[in-house]
Amino acid sequence: MADKTFPATQAQRATGDWNPFWTSLEELDADYLEAFLQFRSVPQSGPLDQKTKELIFIAINVATTHLWPSGARRHMANALQAGATKQEILEVIQLTSIMGIHSMTMGVPILLEEVEKHNATG
Repeated sequence: MADKTFPATQAQRATGDWNPFWTSLEELDADYLEAFLQFRSVPQSGPLDQKTKELIFIAINVATTHLWPSGARRHMANALQAGATKQEILEVIQLTSIMGIHSMTMGVPILLEEVEKHNATG
């Protein structure tokens, strides 16, 4: 049986934007991870600029129905790298907090940490 290739998984790894959870998922079911990453990549090739996409990813990750700290952290760092300001990210968290205050209690401490890291590196 020939070895399978997983182009979406390899492409995601190459970006450096790898969710550590995906490593465990890959070990459990590499086919599922590949299908998920292919599905996830579709809206990322459209007309929105990277900063806007990262702000949307932040909203998704801090939403009360999702609350994914590692994703919020990763996308806040990416948004800062893409030129977003602390105030823009805070407004996204504020808008998302309408769904529940937990978006603020999780998102704001992460934002402060990521801004501090970003400022320390350049």
